[in-house]
Amino acid sequence: MATSLDALLPEPQVDEVSVRILDAALAEYLDHGLRRTSVDDVARRAGLGRATLYRRFASRDELIQAVLVRESRRFFTEINDAVQSQPTLADRLVEGFVVGLRNARKQPLLGRLLQSEPEFLLPFLTIHGGPAIAIMRQFMADQYRQSPEYRPDTGVDPDQFAEILVRLSMSLVLTPETCLPLETDDDVRATARRYFLPLLRQW
Repeated sequence: MATSLDALLPEPQVDEVSVRILDAALAEYLDHGLRRTSVDDVARRAGLGRATLYRRFASRDELIQAVLVRESRRFFTEINDAVQSQPTLADRLVEGFVVGLRNARKQPLLGRLLQSEPEFLLPFLTIHGGPAIAIMRQFMADQYRQSPEYRPDTGVDPDQFAEILVRLSMSLVLTPETCLPLETDDDVRATARRYFLPLLRQW
């Protein structure tokens, strides 16, 4: 993998029982939301005792965090896999934006929380969104730096450039109404090439 997700998002426990718990928790959150899901609900759905669950995840909040981290890792892994086969830095930028926007729009848990419990999620993406932005910015900046075309003497700061794209992408996910043509992957690809690639002209 081109960038280490372990440094940005440490992987939750992956033993068989922990995976069952995380799968059950995700299913409960999708069906009932975070507020209405208890530890007992998750344990019951996983077919495990409450004590077994607590041996892996010490609290309800720790379990929620583990599910969110696992879903975030899946999100970034799909973007990473999509850009690795792209031959140029410009192609990496475009395809990363396409896959990222598509997956964010279709991510089941993100969509569920934005619809039913925005008061839980929105602070972590807006007024308290610094840590989330930092993770996404670092991931994208690493992709750019590891491109064979990248040259550090151009005056373009990958972190600053990545942050511009991250903030734009978050805005499009949280407020999808737009005059930009973004209905299909081809629309997103064309828009990215038209408006974003000029920012890379120094590379």
